[in-house]
Amino acid sequence: MATIRILQVEDSALDAELVLGELDADGFDYEVLLVDDEQPYVEALETFQPDIVLSDLSMPGFSGQRALELLRARDDDTPFIFISATLGEEAAIEALRNGATDYILKQNPARLASAVRRALSEAEAQRAARRAESELIRAQRFEALAMLAGGLSHDLRNLLQPLLLAGDSLQDYADDPRLARLGALVRDCGKRGLDMVQSMLSFARGARRAEQVRLGGLLEALDLLLQGSLPRSIAMEVALDDPDLSFEGNHTELQQCLLNLCLNAIQAMPDGGHLRIASSRCRLPEDFFLPGEEPRDGEYLCLVVADTGEGMDEDTLERLFEPFFTTKKTGTGLGLLSCKRIVASHGGVMRVESRPGEGTRFQLYIPLTELRDDAAAQALDGDSFEGNAERVLVVVEEAAQLSLLSDMLDAYGYQVHTSQSGTAALQWIESHGVPEAVVMDAEMNLFTGVRTLAALVDHGYNGPVLLLARPDAPPNLDELPALDHLHVVNKPVTTRALLLSLRKALGSNEAA
Repeated sequence: MATIRILQVEDSALDAELVLGELDADGFDYEVLLVDDEQPYVEALETFQPDIVLSDLSMPGFSGQRALELLRARDDDTPFIFISATLGEEAAIEALRNGATDYILKQNPARLASAVRRALSEAEAQRAARRAESELIRAQRFEALAMLAGGLSHDLRNLLQPLLLAGDSLQDYADDPRLARLGALVRDCGKRGLDMVQSMLSFARGARRAEQVRLGGLLEALDLLLQGSLPRSIAMEVALDDPDLSFEGNHTELQQCLLNLCLNAIQAMPDGGHLRIASSRCRLPEDFFLPGEEPRDGEYLCLVVADTGEGMDEDTLERLFEPFFTTKKTGTGLGLLSCKRIVASHGGVMRVESRPGEGTRFQLYIPLTELRDDAAAQALDGDSFEGNAERVLVVVEEAAQLSLLSDMLDAYGYQVHTSQSGTAALQWIESHGVPEAVVMDAEMNLFTGVRTLAALVDHGYNGPVLLLARPDAPPNLDELPALDHLHVVNKPVTTRALLLSLRKALGSNEAA
């Protein structure tokens, strides 16, 4: 058993020694503080932070009942055992009702050691149960948040779609610089909004989404989040060797990890100090990795969060990543474990150095993997997005999106025909024949995109189809026959992505 802190409330030095002698005989490792008055008792609860209180019933100017009352006003978990020569049966029962853990008669102290062990064990079990309950509530809250985020993302994507298309269209007015600048602004706002939606979903659902993370942007966002939490007594230094460095990762998760480490560092410097966040690139030798860690070839990004705070001893360092272990009064003991899991999910490793009075230094090693730009990789030199007057049927329920898609395709040389429902699309085909390509929203309400597509196939259509769908909710294509030219395009779609996909679909159909 680890060293326990005992707060002993007793006015008789002899009786105090007799009590501690029982614990010595049973092999307890303890640190004790003896008090016999209210003021030093209250101060001891705050500064000594006992694991258990052993109290006499009555003392001159103070009482065990008052000591119990003061403890229970502070917390419900710390065990409190009465040790008295005058505690009658009725008084003992009343003490237990008021929150005492147990009582021992001074005339019969043999039961003391077992009572202390049981009380400490039960207190730890109560704390563990309370932590588990708290985490269950938190998990349920996050589950509700994930459901809310999923619903909001659908609506937000529909709102962002016109911004992306309108921004691209405005940028085509190269002869009017003002319109081109406005287009760039609208498009960038739409992309930023889309990134926020995707980050929100990633955070709420706990899913990793590969994205291009720019180191400078990551630290700029962190600086904004820390502005309201950084005391004036703490100086923060940010030293990045390459702010424009981009790598594959999850911006939200890494931001959460760095924020957690910085807040811990701030709390470790109550009297002020220096917080340093730095980055560098390095290669790690094979003997750097611990058992269970997977070495990877290539360069790593090393992110450092260092403080000049109180530091940690060896015992604390050994337990630092244990679930629910915390040195804070209100901590959950899950923050650093979450950081370690985030780094591991990026294929990286985490290290920590600390000494009491010398501060703490966390090092995060993230493998540098370039994220391939699929759209850019697909586009070859000399590619043209211009159409050749091909007839394209666009089927979208949202009027604003339908109008923007139609205008954009028309501007690039396609003959565009529009329908706001699956039934209207079928009626158009019956009247005008099959088109050369179909662009269709997968999430129509009355007659879904998949059902509409199945009906189009029944009407003889076998050309290319661009099915616009959310990446987190792909359409169920099981009810469709095998289609040779079906292309699923992620929503919200950009002008470039749509034109490139359409050009490829028409080209593959002609080749067939």
